Amino acid sequence: MTDDAPRPAEQAEPAQAQFAQADLEWGEDGAPRSRRFGDVYYSLADGLAESRAVYLHGCGLPEAWRGRTRFVAGELGFGSGLNIVALLDLWARERPPGGRLQVFSVEAFPMSAAEAARALDAWPELAATARLLLDRWPGRARGFHRVDLPELDAVLDVAVMDAAEALAAWDGAADAWFLDGFSPALNPGMWSDEVLALVAARSAPGARAATFTVAGAVRRGLAAQGFAVDKRPGHGRKRERLEAVWPGEAAAPAAPARVAVVGAGIAGASLVRAFRALGAAPLAIEAEHPGAGASGNPAALVTPRLDAGGGRVAALFAHAFRRAVDLISRTAPQAVIARGVLQVEAADRDASRFDRVAASDLFEPGALARRSPAEVAAALGEVEGGRGGLWFADALVVEPARLIAAWLDGIAPVRARVARLERDGGVWRLFDAAGALVAEAEIVCLAGGLATRDLVPDLPLSPVRGQVAWTAPPTAAFDGVPAAWGGYAAPTRDGGVLFGATHDRGDLGLDRRPADDRRNLALLAKARPALARTLDEAFLEARVGVRAATPGHVPLAGTAGEPGLFVLAGLGGRGFSTAPLLAEHVAALALGAPSPLPRGLSPAGD
Repeated sequence: MTDDAPRPAEQAEPAQAQFAQADLEWGEDGAPRSRRFGDVYYSLADGLAESRAVYLHGCGLPEAWRGRTRFVAGELGFGSGLNIVALLDLWARERPPGGRLQVFSVEAFPMSAAEAARALDAWPELAATARLLLDRWPGRARGFHRVDLPELDAVLDVAVMDAAEALAAWDGAADAWFLDGFSPALNPGMWSDEVLALVAARSAPGARAATFTVAGAVRRGLAAQGFAVDKRPGHGRKRERLEAVWPGEAAAPAAPARVAVVGAGIAGASLVRAFRALGAAPLAIEAEHPGAGASGNPAALVTPRLDAGGGRVAALFAHAFRRAVDLISRTAPQAVIARGVLQVEAADRDASRFDRVAASDLFEPGALARRSPAEVAAALGEVEGGRGGLWFADALVVEPARLIAAWLDGIAPVRARVARLERDGGVWRLFDAAGALVAEAEIVCLAGGLATRDLVPDLPLSPVRGQVAWTAPPTAAFDGVPAAWGGYAAPTRDGGVLFGATHDRGDLGLDRRPADDRRNLALLAKARPALARTLDEAFLEARVGVRAATPGHVPLAGTAGEPGLFVLAGLGGRGFSTAPLLAEHVAALALGAPSPLPRGLSPAGD
């Protein structure tokens, strides 16, 4: 099945999302200029020298990060990425031992990677650092895009949205600000009182801000927010530039906190990976073995929850899906069984719902495509079409065991069932049912699925029993694309097919039930009748897991009511889609780092 397959004439094309993008023209000197704002992206004389003089020197770098374990830089105007590449180049050469750099940048009209590469080619001395960024260039979907740069102990979050919206959504506190919007006369919105107030609100004590402009409105605006503002000698043709300092002094680095993660399913493994990325060395604790609970099926889908309204919930699941696909593809490619999943319409109302989802700007251009009934039938290997569908080109089928092992990365979890938590001063003590001490830590993250409510009874978690079935060759080989329709069918590593699943609320039973095998075959027959007819329940393998669900089907990810206690639970049936990003959110909250999740999308629990 291809994305450009023909569509029946009678089926109207859904509206297409309008993605913001840079509108460039290229000068004879090879430099880009914005048609939208009528301004250049950087000095035509020497943009790199200007970036270093105005922004790096203007923010006191590298001296400002000496002795720091974490340094946060913010930028208004990502553009070609030149300032960030210059910053990363300096960080690569001058970063403090054990230091980690986190960068937040804003761009309402992003360039493509190819356009940025063309712009950055002007500075071959930056080629190696630029390539790291260009190979992971952020997309164009609305929202935050995280770019991991582990080679440099750095991470970049780019907000594709207006500056005020982006700053309001970010929960970080910058130690340095690069205020690099287009000229205030040509782009006044970037320099508004609202934006400057948000810059001040997102500044750490002692933060420094730098900008090329000395416009009176900018000087007065920064001063009105509480910055001490000074003119400095400019660079090149610019006679002057501005430096501004936020009151206070940078806090001394805190002693490393001990971190304990309870649970080693996809939630726990995601937390271990996220804490490690922030420089922590978490201890994992597991009652049985990694993936023993609801994460232990032979295959799992990585797909988003579809919400045609396009609101907060839709954005949360779209952000989480995008991050999960990126992380799994880069850090655990060995866990990927298949790419691309077909969502099949399960009811008449789904046709218009899928049209609205396909038109959303929450997903990357080309990532979603509508499919006709005939195309769905052909993709699934069925004789005749029933309903249309929605093709997710980026969706994945993964092998849970390999993914969990990759993110635990050699860690052998402590084998214990935590039955009680006790806080003594700033330290949590974890005990088993016999009263034996399991671990001590300043930060505890609970990621044990339904068992989490045994430790924090007030959490709104309820059980949903699910039984799945699968085949192994030569009983039946998977003969179509992965698909979901209320049920699902996905390939296993050995070429079999996994399908199901039952959903029985309030049921804690872990026994295999023949009646549920028949229910799963009946569910499979709704979208894959030809495949279902070839299967015999007597030759099926099966597995039962009990998921933890919340009343609104939105996970819990955040604080659990007491200092140092955090939770990642209630993932329901989409743990492999939501856990990677939500674990990063929880780890950031726990360690005081900027979260990759916009404030308005933070799920219940924080």
